[in-house]
Amino acid sequence: MANRICSYNQSQAAHQRLLRIGTALVLAFLLCSTGASAGESGWNEKSNLPASDKFAARARRSYEEAKTRLDAEPANPDAAWQFARACFDLAEYATNNTQRAQIAKEGIAVSRQLINRHPSLAQASYYLGLNLGQLARTQTIEALHTVEEMEHAFKRALELDVGFDYAGPDRSLGLLYLQAPGWPVSIGDRRKARRHLEHAVKQSPDYPDNRLCLIEAYLKWNEISAAINQIRALEELRPRATNQFAGDQWEPAWADWNSRLELARKRLKLDDAN
Repeated sequence: MANRICSYNQSQAAHQRLLRIGTALVLAFLLCSTGASAGESGWNEKSNLPASDKFAARARRSYEEAKTRLDAEPANPDAAWQFARACFDLAEYATNNTQRAQIAKEGIAVSRQLINRHPSLAQASYYLGLNLGQLARTQTIEALHTVEEMEHAFKRALELDVGFDYAGPDRSLGLLYLQAPGWPVSIGDRRKARRHLEHAVKQSPDYPDNRLCLIEAYLKWNEISAAINQIRALEELRPRATNQFAGDQWEPAWADWNSRLELARKRLKLDDAN
């Protein structure tokens, strides 16, 4: 499963950037209404993916290749969900909301069509959720409904394939519940966030992003000992992860992971000896 999924990934870090940062952005108007600040939401610009023309060009190339394949094989479910994934990745590098929304809507449309034809395909629901997240970043009040649709899509993906994208459905749900304001404003829920993020680590313990997301949640909840334990586990698995997640397609992910790990260590005042 891991090797198969690895070949699918164009920009892994973009997926988690959306849910870790984008969700906080699209709900900013709600956070203001509840008196929360950007810092309280868990959004920190220092954890953004580094801007890279190389990464953007790669996403554009993958989008064009995926679209060409889908045009040639419109009934092929693999071609459809891979195009939906390419739409998500390209939308991450959009330069304005109009462009991002247009690309995301392409991914949403193909995902919905694929769900209608193949309702048991986890990838369709998973990439529907991710593209809805890109669309939500361009919205204001409409984001409320869109975030609920994201939750439904990720729940369906979880039912269909808990292990897809290295426990991606659990990880995505955990981040969604972590970032969103709580009841009665939105779907945020600390208990659910904990359950899904911890389960993602259990499902795919060697995938760095699972542990990083859990570390960031523990820091948000001021659970210092738990965060330190996860950092130690992450650093112990680094040699294995470096070998497993190697190649150009993992460059954006490693840039993001290393940046976030460094930030977590600074917040915990850990030096290289700890």
